Amino acid sequence: MARSDEIRAAALALFMRLGYEATTMADIGKALGIRGPSLYKHVRSKQELLAGIMTGTMEDLLAQHRAAVATTGDPVERLRRATETHVRYHARHRSEAFVGTREIRSLVEPHREVVLALRAEYEAGFRELVQAGVTAGCFDVASVRLASYAILDLGMGVAVWYRDDGELSEDIVVWQHSEFALRLVGVVRDPGTAAVTRRDRSR
Repeated sequence: MARSDEIRAAALALFMRLGYEATTMADIGKALGIRGPSLYKHVRSKQELLAGIMTGTMEDLLAQHRAAVATTGDPVERLRRATETHVRYHARHRSEAFVGTREIRSLVEPHREVVLALRAEYEAGFRELVQAGVTAGCFDVASVRLASYAILDLGMGVAVWYRDDGELSEDIVVWQHSEFALRLVGVVRDPGTAAVTRRDRSR
């Protein structure tokens, strides 16, 4: 592991355990067995570390999201694949998700603006998927925005409770949450077939 990656991992673990404000550069150096002055040869500040963690997390999410939806033009499958990618990332990167949620308040400009812009872009990607499904007649929702927020919350919630050694495997959690997402937007299947139909909201 490169030294920069080691520093990032140590900072992330301490931000997760102690919080950003309570963590010092000396704490990070101690975790790595590096004296403070030596640590500053690799990173300028604690704020730079936090910003790098949060920006990197959002850039990874966006890249994986784009790759997932690029593999099909079908609105239902695009939403499924985006949700699976979203949930799997949060199952595998729980510390990043926790720190990203709790420590947005600790970012200063221009870092805060950059991270918020990346978050807005990511959220917009899910709204566009839901809207595309509504336009195509595959989804039936009262609010595209609320539906997309609910799907995003599915993944973020997984980061809170999921454990690698838990009762449910990662693949099961990912699959089931993709099913939840499709139900949220009104997708149902005809009995005995794989065909997708719109939910009849008049029932």
